[in-house]
Amino acid sequence: MFFVDTIEVAGLGNRSYLAGGERTAVVVDPPRDIDRVIAAAARRGVRISHVVETHVHNDYVTGGLELARVAGAAYLVPAAARVSFARVPVADGDRTEIDAEAGLTLRALATPGHTPHHTSYVLEENGAAIAVFTGGSLLIGTVGRPDLVEPRLTEGLARAQHASARRLAAELPDETAVLPTHGFGSFCSSTQSEGGDTTIGKEKVSNEALTRDVDSFVADLLAGLDDVPAYYTHMGPANAAGPAPVDLTPPAVADAGEIAARLAAGEWVVDLRNRVAFAQGHVAGSFNFEAEGQLATYLAWLIPWGKPVTLLAESPEQLAAAQRELVRVGIDRPAAAATGGPAQWLREGEEPAAFARGTFADLAGRAGDDVVVLDVRRASERSDGYIEGSVHIPIHTLPRRLGEVPDGEVWVHCAGGMRAAVAASLLDAAGRHVVAVDDAFDAAGKAGLTVRTP
Repeated sequence: MFFVDTIEVAGLGNRSYLAGGERTAVVVDPPRDIDRVIAAAARRGVRISHVVETHVHNDYVTGGLELARVAGAAYLVPAAARVSFARVPVADGDRTEIDAEAGLTLRALATPGHTPHHTSYVLEENGAAIAVFTGGSLLIGTVGRPDLVEPRLTEGLARAQHASARRLAAELPDETAVLPTHGFGSFCSSTQSEGGDTTIGKEKVSNEALTRDVDSFVADLLAGLDDVPAYYTHMGPANAAGPAPVDLTPPAVADAGEIAARLAAGEWVVDLRNRVAFAQGHVAGSFNFEAEGQLATYLAWLIPWGKPVTLLAESPEQLAAAQRELVRVGIDRPAAAATGGPAQWLREGEEPAAFARGTFADLAGRAGDDVVVLDVRRASERSDGYIEGSVHIPIHTLPRRLGEVPDGEVWVHCAGGMRAAVAASLLDAAGRHVVAVDDAFDAAGKAGLTVRTP
């Protein structure tokens, strides 16, 4: 008997896995908040005997080193990975016994491409492959991106991805479950995956790495790569050095005076409430990153690295969830925090700031007026269609490009509303007259706006 439990890290679009028999288990690519993994093992009634990494991650801070220490487990890391801590180096073909009574072993299979040292792990039951943990190698319908290590290595790694995917397909039975770490919204995926589960056999039919020749595959893969979140620069070094344990205790409480002082000092004050509540009333100068959105990805992408951040949440529960998300990307301790709403966050006599929200139909109704339409989507999204006359500044570049937004009333949009709300809060804090378009981009053409394609 064996089991494989999936541990979702939805905000980052990643997955980790707990797999084993009745007594012992292995954890693959654990998140930094290891209490979730420990709780999953406790529910199964198993001891974590091994923790393994498929690669040195570039998109999040791993909990592997700390989990191995707490659980007393062996920590397996690809031998070619350059790390600064003691671990069990793993080479191609190495086998590790996970649960003897269940006949479970883990076989390392070198699959370079996402990184030069990337390693997949085949879970075998009595010698038969039942699942393969593919990390950032073979994903659902795609592969992990090859451009996160060093620009000069990108094309070679893209070719290695093609070869690695084909090695997995050649050496494993069609019924083998494919269990990747990335591809569920993660920017580590070269394209976004469709569906939640797959097998080697399914990938042979649908994955372009397995259906196309290497030259055409590599050309299209490299042409389709999207922008890399800025914080990725810090993730690899943090993981190679060995991340510190996390501290999820509540931050120091900030009153209205301290919030004002931190804003005056140029620090970031981040309001985690939903975009509707923020637009209706907020502390002037604060930024809106919804707790229910891709908080960790976009806050870590936009904030100057290392700048103190104060979190404003509507409840202690919302604050705690945000802290948990942020430690996964290396934002370890908020400088301060407060809960409630603007009434608690503003000094006596101060009024909340606010801005309008609208739809694409509302924008179409302003035809002929002197308004600025600001598109904050990524270039890859804009290439599929854009509003005629709109200004394009991707959200992740906006903080340093605010001066490029033309004068006038700014109607800011994205693909659905979340990033437009972030951008609107940045513009509002800079003193601009802004309207946040809270609408799906598909509605733009239907509303009568002229949508062009390059």
